[in-house]
Amino acid sequence: MRDTPIIMNATSALTSTGNVLGNLLFFIFGGFFISLSYIFGGLLLCLTIIGIPFGYQCIKLGIAMLAPFGLRFESSGKSMAGSIVAAIFNVIWALTFGIVLALEHCLCGIFLAITIIGLPLATQHFKLITLAFAPFGKTLTRN
Repeated sequence: MRDTPIIMNATSALTSTGNVLGNLLFFIFGGFFISLSYIFGGLLLCLTIIGIPFGYQCIKLGIAMLAPFGLRFESSGKSMAGSIVAAIFNVIWALTFGIVLALEHCLCGIFLAITIIGLPLATQHFKLITLAFAPFGKTLTRN
């Protein structure tokens, strides 16, 4: 019985080391610039009262883009009224900013998928396309 916690601790240590290494590589190979684009766009959106919820979401995503390995996003499970508002905001977001941000992730993912070393980073970009396209009503958690 004593061996199980040691194995589980070693596995979680390897996973966290892999996440740190993946996040460092993601930051170096484009994650910093994508994060800057999210944060800069969010600050511009916050200049108007109508754009504040979109700007806040954009800044929150920009901070999450600094370290996407080990990041998991799920539906927040809000009430019916909250999910209707999130759906309306997602439609507005997708028609205005979501397409541009999703294309940015798609292009970065394609360029990184050319090399074998860049495949894990490309996978993260492809995973983040759905989040960039419809971020409202989702919660971000660490594994």
